[in-house]
Amino acid sequence: MRLFQQGRPADDMPTFETVLKQYERPIYWHIRRMVVSHEDAQDVMQETFIRVYQGLSKLRKKELLKVWVYRIATNECLRHLTKVRERTMAELSEDDLLVRRLEASEHVDWEDVEGVRLQKAILRLSQQERTVFNMRYYDEMSYEEISQVTGSTVATLKVAFHHAKEKIKQELFK
Repeated sequence: MRLFQQGRPADDMPTFETVLKQYERPIYWHIRRMVVSHEDAQDVMQETFIRVYQGLSKLRKKELLKVWVYRIATNECLRHLTKVRERTMAELSEDDLLVRRLEASEHVDWEDVEGVRLQKAILRLSQQERTVFNMRYYDEMSYEEISQVTGSTVATLKVAFHHAKEKIKQELFK
């Protein structure tokens, strides 16, 4: 089924299947880096694509599709992390909780010692720094795209990315 909006021809807008095929893998990894657990990432991804499906017909500009999908995924991650934080009731800080989840995961290549150290360093960042770092480094998004996803200014994002890099360097070279 082709989706259309406000007088646009149906061929101008992507189908849900096209969006899913294009973004399923990158969005999974974006979510996975934020929530850590494979199982949680699958749950958050399902919620993300339900919201994408529900809102795709309202998308005004096809050019904004990537940013829009990432915004939905990021918001779903933040919503999920808030629920997790509320369940743990301050027993652990968010970064300690995420590191423990990483350590408990069976979906981690433990032979890649440096990769695991990098992931732990990233998980120790603030939520904003972690989000910006992941989008910039792994998803190769521009600051402008990240700004559209997060609602932060480009200047704020540049500072957060710089702080994230410095903290990761400090953690890796202890």
